[in-house]
Amino acid sequence: MRDLAVPPELLREQLSALGEAGYRLVGLTEALELLDRGSTERLVAVTFDDGYRDFLTQGVPILKETGTGATLYASVGHLGGTAGWLGPWAPDFGPMLTWDELAEVRDAGVEIGNHSMIHHPLDVLPPAQLRDEIVNSHQQLEQRLQTRVRSFAYPHGYNSRRVRDLVASLDYDNATEVGRRLHTPAEKRLAVPRLQPTPDHSGAALVELVRTGETGLVPKVKQIAQPGWRVARKVARTFGKNLT
Repeated sequence: MRDLAVPPELLREQLSALGEAGYRLVGLTEALELLDRGSTERLVAVTFDDGYRDFLTQGVPILKETGTGATLYASVGHLGGTAGWLGPWAPDFGPMLTWDELAEVRDAGVEIGNHSMIHHPLDVLPPAQLRDEIVNSHQQLEQRLQTRVRSFAYPHGYNSRRVRDLVASLDYDNATEVGRRLHTPAEKRLAVPRLQPTPDHSGAALVELVRTGETGLVPKVKQIAQPGWRVARKVARTFGKNLT
């Protein structure tokens, strides 16, 4: 799980390096709106998943210090608890934000996006459970934060036409997968790919990653393998149910 968290000092170095390289750092919805308005700026959309409490205590101050806008995708059903989907090692990642703390993040200027209810891979869920994951979490976010929620992040990056159609029905402007490649303006807005900074990326290395995207075959192979991998996960999920 090491690659899923960047230490605060390294985060500061990475964001500062991107700013010094001439990139404007904003949340995803703002970045896409700027593109729609014909902006020629060098834009980087900065996103964070899940909603751990240290995002408020350590992440938000670094965002302010570096002049960075961002989008935080909250796992709604885990707010105020722990990241239960990670298993017994979840406490190592610390507690999740409470609703009041999530409101503080919003008030700090961070866009709040939806990361579903219980962080299930959405593309293998039956229709009723899928709808609960997306619709219930959406309604709670908008009602409790009193703000429109315009961006969605698929848990684990997994999505399908059925999932995207349900997200679209709730008037989301955009949604993100993993992808590990650069987004191009011609691509669909409900499956925006992302790059993944890790503790192995210095500031300079992250600037290069943002400039070129991830090289090699991995991004393309991931795209090609998605349908087959979805079938494998559906079979595994059904088999697991039959054993319980």
